[in-house]
Amino acid sequence: MAKLKNGKEVEGDQILRDAKTQLENLINSGKLPGGKKLLKINGRSTVLASFFIANKLAHKYSGIAVFDPRIGYVVTISHSQSYQVGQVLNIENHVNYQPTKVVLCGPANTGKTVLRDGLKTAILKLKSAPQDFYSISACPDGDGAFYSETANKYPELAKQLKAEYKAKFTPEFAEGKARDIQRIKNSLLLFDVGGKTSPENQVIMSEATHAVILAKAESEVIEWQNFCEHQLKKTLPIIAIIYSVLDAKEDKVERKDSRLTGVVHHLERGEDVSTRPMIQALASEIVRFTNLH
Repeated sequence: MAKLKNGKEVEGDQILRDAKTQLENLINSGKLPGGKKLLKINGRSTVLASFFIANKLAHKYSGIAVFDPRIGYVVTISHSQSYQVGQVLNIENHVNYQPTKVVLCGPANTGKTVLRDGLKTAILKLKSAPQDFYSISACPDGDGAFYSETANKYPELAKQLKAEYKAKFTPEFAEGKARDIQRIKNSLLLFDVGGKTSPENQVIMSEATHAVILAKAESEVIEWQNFCEHQLKKTLPIIAIIYSVLDAKEDKVERKDSRLTGVVHHLERGEDVSTRPMIQALASEIVRFTNLH
């Protein structure tokens, strides 16, 4: 097993240069010798680094398969009749843990997308976080994983892409997202959903193992608590109840009946909220639950 890793947050061009140096070192050390066997690649990568890795390794192996958390290893390059491009490999993956799948739920316009992005950054920086941590959006609003970083630098492009990716909240959309979530076997998955206690969210959230409620008022919390505990396929444990207060000046972190609760302030698009006390506390709590399994 050979590993490429970038331990700090840098721009894409630097990630590419680091990947080039590390990959060439692995090749020169004999850890990536090439040959007739299939090379399997698993993990996060930027588009820039992925192109370089593919170019560097494409002709060293008879085939290359890249891991997609939703469906498994997929053949992307093949020089052998044994493998076909697009083929999903039936590779035994013995999972000896219970995946933790945390849904961020609550009414619309509370800042769930901003919370998700902040949590993603905070979790990735925790040394105790699982290396296969994965985050997706189960919302139809077009705020995919690309949106926040794109909006920070290219706001007009972000708006255009959001409009193009926006989907209708149909039963078919919900069933597709639920199927993706069910198939993902990473030890920790984080996803957000749309802001209604709807039949579509019943389908999607029934595949979660834990919930975090983000709301502005007690009445909203009660509605979503009831939804999580009584209207899904199974009772969904709630690990945190957080109040989103846009004009607050600071976070407030508390515990009530052993459950994380309190206030997160000013969840504004375009801001890095990953260092906020509540975001930090919630990231640690989610990772703690994951490591218990």
